[in-house]
Amino acid sequence: MGWERLLGVVVALLLAPLLLGVITRVKARFAGRRGAPLVQPYFELRKLMAKRAVYSRTTSWHFQVGPWISLSAIILALLLVPMLGQIAPTAFPGDPFLLVYLLGVGRLFTVLAALDTGSAFEGMGASRELHFAVFTEISFFFALAALARSTSAWSLSGVSTRHALLQEGDGVLTLVLVGVTLFVVLLAENARIPVDDPNTHLELTMVHEVMVLDHSGPELGAIHYGMALKLWLFASLLVSLVVPIASGSVWLDGALWLLAVFGVGAAVGVVESVMARLRLLQVARLIMGAGLLSVTALLLS
Repeated sequence: MGWERLLGVVVALLLAPLLLGVITRVKARFAGRRGAPLVQPYFELRKLMAKRAVYSRTTSWHFQVGPWISLSAIILALLLVPMLGQIAPTAFPGDPFLLVYLLGVGRLFTVLAALDTGSAFEGMGASRELHFAVFTEISFFFALAALARSTSAWSLSGVSTRHALLQEGDGVLTLVLVGVTLFVVLLAENARIPVDDPNTHLELTMVHEVMVLDHSGPELGAIHYGMALKLWLFASLLVSLVVPIASGSVWLDGALWLLAVFGVGAAVGVVESVMARLRLLQVARLIMGAGLLSVTALLLS
């Protein structure tokens, strides 16, 4: 395992909160405001880690360990994702299945922690989270299957190194369809507008945020950091699997890759600035529509 492969994970662990800062800054510019500093998410994480957690008397150990297990699952998932133009630290045929299941483990323990509170609001958010997950996981699977079939590579790193096979004919259309699907999945999995609003305070309209209302201190910091890493993970997948970057220079490839990842963050900020949140039924239709695009890409491959 070369140091270049591990460098991508280190960069993700260090720069993931900065991606949230980019989104916030883009939204502020669209609103005509200066906005918070790009490093504001780091300040918020430091503040949460310095606080003491407060636990309800109705919660058990599930509530306390849930955020940490979810964070650990996301960090393990990062080891499967090719980053900085290099193959992933852990790559093997079939690793997309492990990636999806690791993300599922993180979601499971977040939901269990929410249900452990006995709150009707948090139970409502958990129900909505699992409802949308049914559609996002299917769409995600079909998108990865389309790329795997087009490149005859059955690992994420294999797909990322075979972009040349998709640059002619129907391959370009496959990349476009899969790219749109992965972007919609990114918005859904990370509770971004138009699927969810990470800044809302109206319990009846929340999905992810309502599940973490009772968390505080380091546990809430772990949740926010995990969400930043998850956003970085999906942006990395979108860039590594769909955007061909092959300049021949390791450092130039890494720089272009980082620029593309922050470009995805800027695109998320643009979407959140020009769109309103959709109704819950329309969210399901949006994700299913993305799934149909991935099925079309699979048929074309």
